[in-house]
This record gives sequence, structure tokens and C-alpha cells, in this order.
Amino acid sequence: MKAYINNREYEFEANESILDVARRNGIFIPSLCRFEPLHHKPATCRVCLVQVTDEHGTRMVTSCDTPMKEGMRVDTFSKKVRDMQRTQVEMILADHNQDCASCARHGDCELQDLSEAVGLRRNRFASILQKPAAGRLYDDSAHAMVRDMTKCIRCLRCVEVCRTVQGVSALTVDGKGLGSFIGVGMAPDHCSSACIQCGQCTLVCPTGALAERDQNDVVLDYLASPDVTTVFSFAPSVRVLMGDEFGMAPGSNVEGKIVAAMRAIGADIVIDTDFGADVTIMEEGTELLGRVTNGGVLPMFTSCCPGWINYAEKHIPEILPHLSTTRSPQGIQGALSKSYLPKKMGIDPKRLKTISVMPCIAKKDEAARPQLARDGVPDTDVVLSVREFSRLLRRMGVDFSSIAPEPFDNPFMSASTGAAVIFGTTGGVMEAAVRTVYAILNGEELSGIEATPLRGLEGVREAELDLGPKVGKVKVAICHGLRNARILAEQALRGESPYTFIEVMACPGGCIDGGGTTRVKQKYHFGKERRNQSLYAIDRSMPLRQSHNNPQVKLLYSDYLEAPNSEKAHHLLHTAYKNRKDVPSQSIDENRRKLTLTE
Repeated sequence: MKAYINNREYEFEANESILDVARRNGIFIPSLCRFEPLHHKPATCRVCLVQVTDEHGTRMVTSCDTPMKEGMRVDTFSKKVRDMQRTQVEMILADHNQDCASCARHGDCELQDLSEAVGLRRNRFASILQKPAAGRLYDDSAHAMVRDMTKCIRCLRCVEVCRTVQGVSALTVDGKGLGSFIGVGMAPDHCSSACIQCGQCTLVCPTGALAERDQNDVVLDYLASPDVTTVFSFAPSVRVLMGDEFGMAPGSNVEGKIVAAMRAIGADIVIDTDFGADVTIMEEGTELLGRVTNGGVLPMFTSCCPGWINYAEKHIPEILPHLSTTRSPQGIQGALSKSYLPKKMGIDPKRLKTISVMPCIAKKDEAARPQLARDGVPDTDVVLSVREFSRLLRRMGVDFSSIAPEPFDNPFMSASTGAAVIFGTTGGVMEAAVRTVYAILNGEELSGIEATPLRGLEGVREAELDLGPKVGKVKVAICHGLRNARILAEQALRGESPYTFIEVMACPGGCIDGGGTTRVKQKYHFGKERRNQSLYAIDRSMPLRQSHNNPQVKLLYSDYLEAPNSEKAHHLLHTAYKNRKDVPSQSIDENRRKLTLTE
């Protein structure tokens, strides 16, 4: 079929919207709520207005939900169209907190971009709705995230990603009219809600309505104090994520630059969370073998993803006995930084503050878990997302793009293997575990070390692995995205699971697209394939590719922990879970409640 846009003829298929046809042909129509990666077409922002003429006459319509018709004539930028688009943006801004300088998305805001796209130079309605309607809340009760509903424009992207991608459905549309906003169901506050703090909603939010809890000032206080010794570390995936924040090619390995940048802002000790990942494999692999040989609860699910742990505790607590008790690499790194590292370096552990840079917002919530603290002191003091750490470097005037790479310098917790690096992508934990479990069982290395059946970006993958004569063949599964995890968990609870070991990552793609990674406008999971390939390339370039061959890990056990899953190792490097399905979570400060800005 054929129709006209701005007096030029274009072909189209049945049921295509005007916006679909325009974008396919490179014709710009401003829009805000439409989000292609989620196939999200709510028609809530009303900015994509165009003028159409057909058998019904001439009228203004929203292009995202109006189907193109044979012979229709569409005008996308006449004066009348431009004026109406601009007026719509004015009304959105008038109902929006315009304190842009203090916003988490300052300089990276889609609403600001939209204002420029429609040519807005002043807002005639700014004084009419300067104060937000009652009920538009600022909620900072959660450990990982902040909800500022005075900046919400009701695009519903967050609701969509929470419901259709993650299957959590923690976010709801509450209130009426100008008082409507994105709520957290029937919960009294964010912390007590069904939210698992994965942060996927913060990736798609076009404004600063949903953001990570910024802790940069806490880190700056540590750096400024002469009484504090700071220990910085960063996750496996961060080395292929940080470059995106500074305009480098997606997937660039900037490990050395991160080390140099941490030293440039005053870090006392810089170590590698990859070391913690290698230790995780030693503990988790040994735990798995114990369950297989001693009739333990199977299938065993991985436990390194805090979004998955929160989901299990809040939504399907019946699965908790199936979870590995091994801490995540961050949890292990924090525990060893406060115990083993001071012993080896002769440092007072009371002076140590551990700062972890992660691709994940839920890691902030993990660090606050009482199970990961001793005598009320957390093993990990502060977690910064990739976005936060990038802001910190800019605040400190560090030119990340041009800084010269530097190596890790600590001889006790900085060595790592290729197995640890691939933790950053979906399937990496499983592959790393298989390399070590096979060696422990058979006394020899696995031939063909790259377990290609475990690799890929499909939501659920399975493989049958031969672990040698002692165990034989076992089936394993890998999934990312919590909708997929729910299916595998329910299968296990019914006693129908064919698997021995299941890896779960909450975020689609795994840590390479965690909730704390770079937000790219109108794109979701940016550069996933390149990041994935980069991690596997780093693995192939490493001189050591199995966790059990890490010399510092060997020293750790011989010098301090005795053996994987020893009593001391279990006390220090393992954890426990609890049913939080019907029990309200404890807020960051039980006495501080969410307030409306109009009170």
C-alpha cells in the first residue's frame, strides 16, 4: 500500500503505524514514551503528533498508535504540528520537577533532548503547576535505589520492563489525574515492596525519576580522611563497561585505566574482584560436588546474583534450599579484605573501608545484608555502580580516556584467571565451575577448555556435560532474566527438573547489561554482543584459565582457609537466606518515612 508523508509517497504494510513508517524511512517525529527495544507503544506522552488527511477529513493524531492507510497524507512538521508538539512538551515539563542541576540524569535526559527537538525556548506553564500534585513521592527507603516521582512523566517504560522482561511486576500506576505516579503496589515504601532492586527500570527511565542511590560523597569522605585506608575493587564485567561511559568503543578492555583512575583519586589499595570470583568457584564447585556425592538438595542454583537472591527470598522462598550458600565474588572479596588482607599487609582492619565498583545496583542491597557483616560492620562498605564511578571520576577531574593504564600492585588479592573474567556474562559462572569441578573429580584438566554449548545469549540454554567416570554425564541449565528463572525454579519445586546445576542472572545478558551500566537513550542492552565477545577474548588471552590454578588462591587456602568448604571457609565465605515473601523488609532507617514534597 502507498501513502504520503510530507508530500512524498511511501510504501507500507498493513497495520503499520504512521510512526513506524516514518522511522523506517528516516523521517523524524519526536516521541518520548515509545521505546522500540521493549516494543512499548503506550501513547501516553502525546508528543508524536502529526496532521493527517484522509476520507474523514483533516485532524491531529498521535502517530505511534494511528495506523497508516492507503492514500493518507501525513504532515509531520508544519507550523501547526510544531506548535502543538511544543505545547505538549510544555505541559509535560509543567508537571515535572525542573530542578535539573541536581538530577541523576543531568546532561543525559531524554526530556531535555525532547525539549530541544521541538524548539522549546520558554515554558509558558512553568508557574501554573510549579508544585507537584499531592502524593508524588520522594522515596529513599531502599538501600539501592531512589524513587523521585516529582520527575516521573508516566511513560510506563519502567512498568513494562519490570512486568514483561523481569516478570516481577513490582511497579504499578497509582493515583489519579495529575496525582498519578509509578508506585510499588500495596507496600508502604520501596524497601518493603516486591522490588528486587535489579535496576533494569533505571536503564529505561527517560528522566531521573528512578535512579541508583548515589554514594559518591561517602567515598570522598573516606578518601579525605587520614584515618581511613581505602580498598577499591571492581567486578569482572566492569573492565569492558567503563569505556562506554567515556565514548570508547563498546566492549573495550579498560582494566588498566580503571586501576590508574582509582589511584588518581587517592585509593590506597586496588585489588581485583576477579580474585573473589576464583574463590567463589572453589567454594561453589566443592559445594556442588558435596551435594552430588552425598545426596544433597538438587538442582543447585548459583548465588552470585543479588537480584536473583532477592527474587528468590521475596517471590519463591520455597526454592531457597536449592541455592548455593557460597557468597558472591563481592561478598567473598569484602570478607577477605577485612580479614585476610590486613593480616598479610599488617594493616589495622578497623581502619579499612572497602569500595566495590559493580555493574549492578542490587549489589548495594547485597552489601547491606546483615548476613554479610560481622559485629554489625559490613564487609563491603560502599558499592558504586558503573554510572556512579564515572560521575566520581568526572567530579575529581580524571581524564579517563587519556589516562595511562597501570597494573594491580597488591600481591595477595589481585591475581585472577580467565574463568573469573567470564563471570561477567551469562553462562560464565557455569563454564568456570565446570573447568574446576572436572579437574577436582578427575585429577586432570578438562580438554577443550571452552564449553561452547554453555555460551550464547538465548534466555534459557541447556547442555549435557561429561564430568568423568566418578559422576558421569549431568545436565545443566543457564538462564538470564527472572521470567526464565521462575520457570526453572517451579520445575525444580515440582520435582521435575532434569538438571544438576542451574546458573541464574537477573539481568538479561548477565552483568554485562546490569542495572548500573551505561544508559543509552532509546536503546536497551547496548553493546551486549561486543561486551560478551570481549570477555571471552580476555579469557583466551589469560595465561591461567582455571580458578584452581590461581597461585594466590592456592596461597589463600594453604595459608589461611585450609581447604575449600573447610569450617573456617564456610564461616567466612558462605551465607544464609530467609523468607521475605510476607515479611516487610527493614528500611534503611526505620524512623525515616517517605514524604511528599508538598508536606
